Amino acid sequence: MLSRNEPQVYARRLRAVLIRSLPLLEARGIVVVILAGVVGVAAGVLVTAMSQMVLDLHGLLFGVQPGGRLSAMFSLESPVQALIPAIGGILLGLTVIWLRARKFRTPVDPIEANALYGGRMSLTDTFIIAGQTMISSGFGASVGLEAGYTQVGSGLASRLARAFRLRRNDVRILVGCGAAGAIAAAFDAPLTGAFYGFELVIGIYSIANVAPVMTAAIAASLTAEMFGGVPFPLELSGLPALTASQYLPFLLLGLLGGAASIAIMQLVTLIERGFARLSIDAALRPFIGGCIVGLLGLITPQVLSSGHGALHREFAMNYGLAVVTSVFLLKLAASAVSLGSGFRGGLFFASLFLGALLGKMFAEIMTVVSPATGIDPAVAAVVGMTSIAVGVVGGPLTMTFLALESTRDLTLTGVVLAASIMAAILVRETFGYSFSTWRFHLRGETIRSAHDVGWMRSLTVGSMMRKDVRTIDASKTLAAFRKEVPLGSAQRVIAVDDGHYVGVLIVAELHSELSDGETPVSMLAKYKDAVLVPTMNVQSAAETFQRASAEELAVVEDFTDRTVVGLLTEGHLMRRYAEELDKARRDLSGEG
Repeated sequence: MLSRNEPQVYARRLRAVLIRSLPLLEARGIVVVILAGVVGVAAGVLVTAMSQMVLDLHGLLFGVQPGGRLSAMFSLESPVQALIPAIGGILLGLTVIWLRARKFRTPVDPIEANALYGGRMSLTDTFIIAGQTMISSGFGASVGLEAGYTQVGSGLASRLARAFRLRRNDVRILVGCGAAGAIAAAFDAPLTGAFYGFELVIGIYSIANVAPVMTAAIAASLTAEMFGGVPFPLELSGLPALTASQYLPFLLLGLLGGAASIAIMQLVTLIERGFARLSIDAALRPFIGGCIVGLLGLITPQVLSSGHGALHREFAMNYGLAVVTSVFLLKLAASAVSLGSGFRGGLFFASLFLGALLGKMFAEIMTVVSPATGIDPAVAAVVGMTSIAVGVVGGPLTMTFLALESTRDLTLTGVVLAASIMAAILVRETFGYSFSTWRFHLRGETIRSAHDVGWMRSLTVGSMMRKDVRTIDASKTLAAFRKEVPLGSAQRVIAVDDGHYVGVLIVAELHSELSDGETPVSMLAKYKDAVLVPTMNVQSAAETFQRASAEELAVVEDFTDRTVVGLLTEGHLMRRYAEELDKARRDLSGEG
């Protein structure tokens, strides 16, 4: 029984008061929209606070002046500062040891929560990820804060939704609102944040989710602006008009960005596997990675932290091809080492910075290869920025709106969208994952997006099978079987040997069988090698039915013991699957 001081009690009372006071709130959609606004405001406050704390760490540790950025520095003030990422690695390693001692499971992020758990997220996981992300970026590791931003926004939204006991799909929508608000606040870009929620966290754009997600994104952006946490936009002036003939080279740049994003993801995995093969303990890896990142930071601080200052510096300055290429390679190495060694964070902003550098390199090369094309370096930087980001993060519309809201230039929208689509198609057809879903794949998960597949996992064979299954000794003869199981008394019987599965006996077939009556029924049993286990989900069970070309299969306790515990027919499985699929469709369309 809940105490009177429990948060759930207060949430329940608040909800009751709201509904009694405002009968309009009995409409579930309006409740979700109001909660989305609350989530947006909270996300804006939290993002601003996290960003400021990291900036304060940069000022304290690296001597960055107020209003400045670590990655915009031309050099470190002292070579000793190159040790700071390693110190951050030690702190992160201590958190790994503590979490291991407390036996914490792998934290669940918003995409995984919405795909598998109906939007259920742990606040403990949220605080752990946010803290580790701030340590990583605050001490100069080449990672972005966006993963921490979306975690705190979505984690808070999930807890609020569950406190108000919202339905599964409404919880998922609010989790998407939390992520949308976090990204909107981080970039002062409501459309970017909203489509981040649609494409990456909720997995679909529909009438049911557009109002709450947009509400959260706008509320978060306005809140961040009110608290002074809005980043300065990309200032691009005097951009030339784009002609139809220039689209072709930019489409090529989109393909290059897609290919580069695949290479980045593979490089991070390669470094992770290298640490694993060397049997280096996970608690020690961030220290080693921090040492490497610190050495790279001695060459240029542009590789440190997320890279906000470095990105704006690249747009403001006109560096040559050799300098841009060297910064690209150094940033790539720093980001891959940071993530591969275990620093917490993401590649969201790093992919934007790397893409801008790739675009500038492309423009420089095109002036030599085809001077008549007239590729503007600033336009190429924006196109490259979104192309790599689409491959790493996913979401062509998200990145298109980011380019639009960052540059405030509508003329770029068409070419950016076209290049983003090319990058997305290349990554999807040749690689099949974004950075987040690729990490799930490496852990053994099959998640490719935030679409809700959790209901498929909860719809197990054990929940669908019949337990009143009839069995018979497999050593009995055909004649004895016919006597014991008359035609019409049952459709199927399971043949067992001392309780262990042998095969399925179709009663009608055995009564029409022309074999000798002394033939053991075990010789006539079907599907001897095809069985189900109670923990199988509906998808795995359907695949087993298809492989066996069976209409009914026995359910055994496990594949080793093969003790019969039930029976499942393909017709019942497909009927239950269709019912749940229709329910999920109605939830997504807002019909439920």
